[in-house]
Amino acid sequence: MTTNQTKQQALRQDILGSRRLSNLLWAVIVTIGGLGFLLAGLSSYFHTNLLIVSDTSELQFVPQGIALSFYGVAGSLLATYLWLLLIWNVGGGYNEFDKNTGKVTISRQGYPGKNRRVKVEIPIKEVQSVRAEIREGLSPKRALYLRSQKRRDIPLTRVGEPIALSTLENQGAELARFLEIPLEGL
Repeated sequence: MTTNQTKQQALRQDILGSRRLSNLLWAVIVTIGGLGFLLAGLSSYFHTNLLIVSDTSELQFVPQGIALSFYGVAGSLLATYLWLLLIWNVGGGYNEFDKNTGKVTISRQGYPGKNRRVKVEIPIKEVQSVRAEIREGLSPKRALYLRSQKRRDIPLTRVGEPIALSTLENQGAELARFLEIPLEGL
């Protein structure tokens, strides 16, 4: 088969997981804040300045130093979690629609452990439609779902910040055209 025929027979959509610029910025900010609070608390305990920005060695350890240390430990634990999410790329994966094999494969990266990768495979003939869900307001939601006969709706778009409406429409229309099924919700 030529390359053009293969492209017409398979469609793959990569899904961005937790490795986003916004998550990286939050991880950096929380790390700096957590370490700053922790060093401020330790400075008050050891009566030695451990910070470049200010001198907290003159603070009393009880109660200010203990509070600063508590916030520092909590911030450092949160920063560790955010960095691990970035390393593991939780939620990242792909959607693959292959007419040659007759299968739809939805694959996502999960947390480390026994079932690190979540993978769902369904036959293309069971797919009924592509459904777009658009909800505006205080917590907007814009997502695409794959409607199947034997399963509940399977999400196809990333979790987190809503994608642009034009991108959602284009992805939904492209997928519905490729699978030759209706597009609902638009």
